[in-house]
Amino acid sequence: MADWLPTLITPTPEEGFALAIKMSRVAVKMTQPDAAVRDRLRGTYAEDADALIASSQVAAHWFATVAAANDYWRSGS
Repeated sequence: MADWLPTLITPTPEEGFALAIKMSRVAVKMTQPDAAVRDRLRGTYAEDADALIASSQVAAHWFATVAAANDYWRSGS
């Protein structure tokens, strides 16, 4: 899986957010590599507001990392 993240640099904040979501999803897959287990659990957390908020918080942390790497898109990177 080493090739999936060549850089944190993105042209726009929207693309940075998409990267943050991808980072969150890859982290889940690396933490629980069994797709059947992930599929079985999805129904549980999909109906759990606290779990959904927690997943949003994870994405927000990744987005903060990507934003910092892009100088908050001030330099037009």
